[in-house]
Amino acid sequence: MLKSLPPALACATLLAGCATPFNGLTTNLGNLYRTSDAQSRSICPENFTGEKGAAGMATTGTGTRASSDLGRGWKVSPSVRIKAKTVFTLADIAGSGCIQQIWMTPTGNWRTSILRCYWDGETLPSVECPVGDFFACGWGKYCQINSAAVCVNPGSAFNCYWPMPFRRRARITLENLADKEMTLYYQINYALAKVPADAGTFHAQFRRESTLKQKGLYTILDGVAGRGQYVGTYLAWEVHSPRWWGEGEIKFFLDGDKEFPTICGTGTEDYFCGSYNFENRDTKKYQTFSTPYSGLAQVLPPDQIYQPGQRFGLYRWHIADPVRFQQDVRVTIQALGWQQGGKYLQLDDDISSVAFWYQQEPHAAFPPLPAQLEFAPQLPAPEKKP
Repeated sequence: MLKSLPPALACATLLAGCATPFNGLTTNLGNLYRTSDAQSRSICPENFTGEKGAAGMATTGTGTRASSDLGRGWKVSPSVRIKAKTVFTLADIAGSGCIQQIWMTPTGNWRTSILRCYWDGETLPSVECPVGDFFACGWGKYCQINSAAVCVNPGSAFNCYWPMPFRRRARITLENLADKEMTLYYQINYALAKVPADAGTFHAQFRRESTLKQKGLYTILDGVAGRGQYVGTYLAWEVHSPRWWGEGEIKFFLDGDKEFPTICGTGTEDYFCGSYNFENRDTKKYQTFSTPYSGLAQVLPPDQIYQPGQRFGLYRWHIADPVRFQQDVRVTIQALGWQQGGKYLQLDDDISSVAFWYQQEPHAAFPPLPAQLEFAPQLPAPEKKP
């Protein structure tokens, strides 16, 4: 549009856009040069409150012995230990701002470490999810994630870049449901500034069905009321039948849709931006990939194809194409494979999911976490025929 304007008017239009004060809460290469009144803060075991000028002052911590010859200021408190069956508060921030990055390295069972986020004095969490699934590693085993919203790097470095705005308060906790103590290194980077009036808050909800409540159909998200946009899906999928399992369509029911959705996909691998069974045409095996917005990041075991008990970790971030809703949203995906004779087969698999979205508060209460969080031992690989 600017190309069609006279040069002087085009320049004035651009300058008018830059004249709008920049709040500094969301940055990219296009606005990284712009200054703002935002204040950078960070919470970690070396500064539990994020207070200005108060980092690195610990006199006791998990590094007390290692730093005993050096004294205060020399990595005295780099991590925390969370006792079994307890909840630890990672951050409790007062004011208005936006969490911009989270890094952590949880030990122990990633399925029984529950991450929760509460915005603006909520008593019910807007985020409630096993920490591994939140960071797209739902099978409790490391895999590389190279995406715009989540990065997982060696050896167990979980990184999140979802913007998480708050107006009065932000509280983040991690619950250790296991019988053993866990060690956690973590850092939460955020900015304090005024949040726009139209900003929704960040939500993430975990679900699991093993086996499916309705054969051939899995519900990723339901019961959401309000205005917002759906921004991401993670699935940890274990197949229970031979042959290809990903013919099912994802469906987005928006703003009062009943029997039929407004948006319908064409297949599971299509929704996750792959094609033709995720199969490498040369090796005839599944081909993993991890890209900014989508990935088949994990296949367990990796050297098989079309075997019962095989496990898959898939993510799809709707960063460039958020699914907007004004009143409500419901998201389902079909579990559909093949049977002999070239006909579809409704599957009865083990599926876990995390739905990510933003919405105006208040939000509806989440369903309780599944009683069965942990997965069963993986089925042994089939014996090779001589």
